[in-house]
Amino acid sequence: MPSRRLLPLLALLAALSLPFGAQAAPAAGEHYRVVAYDTAQHPIPADDVDRIDTLIFAFAQVVDGQVTLGDTARARLAQRIALKAAHPQLKVTVSVGGWEAGGFSEAASTAAGRQRFADSAAALLAATHADGLDVDWEYPGHHESGIASSPDDRAHFTALLQTLRATFDRTGHGKHYLLSIAAADGPFVDGIDIAAVAPSLDWFNLMTYDFCNAMTPTTCNHTGLHASALAPADARTLARAVRQFLAAGVPPAKLVPGVAFYGREFADVQPEHHGLFQRFGHFQAMIAWPQLKADYIGRHGYVRYWDAKAEAPYLWNARTRSFISYDDPQSIAAKAAYVKAQHLGGLMYWEQDNDPDGELLKAMWQGLQ
Repeated sequence: MPSRRLLPLLALLAALSLPFGAQAAPAAGEHYRVVAYDTAQHPIPADDVDRIDTLIFAFAQVVDGQVTLGDTARARLAQRIALKAAHPQLKVTVSVGGWEAGGFSEAASTAAGRQRFADSAAALLAATHADGLDVDWEYPGHHESGIASSPDDRAHFTALLQTLRATFDRTGHGKHYLLSIAAADGPFVDGIDIAAVAPSLDWFNLMTYDFCNAMTPTTCNHTGLHASALAPADARTLARAVRQFLAAGVPPAKLVPGVAFYGREFADVQPEHHGLFQRFGHFQAMIAWPQLKADYIGRHGYVRYWDAKAEAPYLWNARTRSFISYDDPQSIAAKAAYVKAQHLGGLMYWEQDNDPDGELLKAMWQGLQ
C-alpha cells in the first residue's frame, strides 16, 4: 500500500495518465473526508451523522482579538458535541469568521495579538469539548467583504496559524486538535502564503462555489467542476482551484474542495446559450436545494440543462429570463470521482441546513466510497 507521503506523486501521475473525466479506484485503505459546515437549527438525522466525518459548527466571532462564542451558540454547539456519544467517529470543530466577519487583521498584526487569539481558541475548545478550529478569514489582504485588511496580512496569517498549531499542541494534553481554514482560489488567495501555512493545517476547505455572484459581470457555473466551453480563460472552477493549491506544494490529501447545497439565481439575463455566461440585470437570490426541487427544477418554466464539459447543471426560464446555477446528485458524483482520481482529501459542503433530507449528502458519501 502506498504511503500518504507518496500521494502527491500519485496525484500528478493520475492527472497525466487518466483520460478526461476518468475515475481512479481509491488506494487500498484510503479514506475521503465528508466535511459539513453546519448552521442548522434542526436535529441531524442519525443516517446523516454516520456519513459525516467532520461537522464544522459556524460561527464563532473575533471580539476584541479573542475567539468568542455566545451562550446561545454554545448551547447549540453542545447539542452537536452530544452526537459524538452515539457516533464516536464524528469530529466536531468550530469555525471562526465567515463573510463580513472582521477582527482578524487586527488580531494577527502582533505576536501578542496572535497569542491572545490562539489562547482564547484553545480555551474555547477545552470548555466545549470540540475537536478543533476552522479559520474562515474572508480574506487575508482583501477588504471586499467590508473588513479591515493590510498588505502585511499574508505574513501575519502564516504566523497566526503557526501560533494556533503550537498552542493547540501545547495545551491539548495529548489530544490532537484539528486545524483547518476556509480558503478561496484565484485572486482571492493572493493574501495567503499557501506553501507556508500548509504544514500547520490538517486540511484546506476550498470554497469552490460562488464563482459568480452579484459582483461578477456574467452568470456562470457557480460551482462548476471544469471550465465550460463558453467560459473565459480566467474562469474559476473546482479543478483549477485544486491545481492552484497543488502547484503551491499542498499535499493532495490536505485539499477538500467544496460543494454548494444551494443555487444562485440571476434575473434579466441575456438569452444566448440559455443564459450561461451572459450578462444579467441583477442577482436575484440564493435558493436552497429543497426549494430548487419543489419550485424550480422542471417547474414554472424552468428547464434543466447539463453542461457536459463543466459537469454542471443549470436552469433557464426563457419567459422570465432567469438563470440558476446549482449542484445536484449528478454533479456531486462527478466531483467525488474527481476527488478520488486526484487522491484529494474528500469533499465539504455549505451547508447542512440546505439539505434537511440528506439527499445531496448521500450522493456525496456514496460517490466517495
